[in-house]
Amino acid sequence: MNDDIKAVQEHYDANVLKEWNRIAGRPEFLLTCRMLDRYIKPGDKVLDIGGGPGRYTFYLAKKGCEVTLFDLSPENIKFAGEKSVELNLPVKTVCGEARTVDKLVSGQFDRVLFMGPIFHLLEETDRKTALNAALNLLKSNGVIFISFITLFAVMIYYMKQAPDAVALDIEKIYIDHVLAQKTFAGDAFTKAVFMEQSEILPFMSQFPLEKLHLFGQESITSPCENNIMSQPEEIINLWLDLCEKLWEREDLLSWSEHLMYVGRKT
Repeated sequence: MNDDIKAVQEHYDANVLKEWNRIAGRPEFLLTCRMLDRYIKPGDKVLDIGGGPGRYTFYLAKKGCEVTLFDLSPENIKFAGEKSVELNLPVKTVCGEARTVDKLVSGQFDRVLFMGPIFHLLEETDRKTALNAALNLLKSNGVIFISFITLFAVMIYYMKQAPDAVALDIEKIYIDHVLAQKTFAGDAFTKAVFMEQSEILPFMSQFPLEKLHLFGQESITSPCENNIMSQPEEIINLWLDLCEKLWEREDLLSWSEHLMYVGRKT
C-alpha cells in the first residue's frame, strides 16, 4: 500500500460515523437510490466497491439483494459488520484495495457499485486498473454505477461553506484548475481527485461499456441543498421529482458535486 492510499485509509478509519451520516436523507443519496432502483431488483447479486460504512449496501440489502461490501478501511468494514447484525440484514464484507478487488472477491455479480475508488486514486493508471478489476467481476450485460467528484464541486463548496477561500493562497491551486478545465488530483479533505466534467466520457470510453446515463447525483440541488431540505416533506419530494427530470441535462451537470456514469458491460 503506497503512502497516498494509506492516507485515504486513515482518513476513513477516523471518520466512520461522519461518512455514515453524511448522505443520509440528502439529495445525493435519495436521488442516487432512484437511479439504482431502475436497474437493481430484489435477488440481484451486488458488489459495492468503496462503499464506505455501507449506506448503499444496506439500502440494497433491505431491498432483498445479495450484497458484498468491499472497502479500503478496516474500520468501515468493522462498522458494517456490526450494522449487519443490528439491522438483521446479512451482508458479506471484504477489506482491501480496489485495484486488486478481483483477487480478493470471487464470483460474478449482476450489478457493481463503484462510488469511491475514482475519488481517491490519484494516478489515471491506477483508476483504470481498479475499474478493470471491477469489470472482471461484473457479468456480461451487467450494469455498473461509477461516481466522480466534479472539479466544479470545489466552487460549490466555496459558495456554500467557505466564500472567503477565494482570498487564500493555499486555495489558488484549485481555482487555477477550474479556470484551466483540468482535473485536479492531490491534497484536499484527503488525497482526492476532482474530475473535470469534459474528461469523464473520454475516460470512460476506454472500457467495454455501453453508456446508459451520465447524471448529477445531487442534480440541481447542490448550491441550495440546505434550504431545499429544510422545507416540508411534500415540497422536498416535488424538488426531487423535478431533479430526476433534469439530472441528465448536460447544461446543468455542473450544478452537481458528484456525477455518476451508468454503463452496461458489453
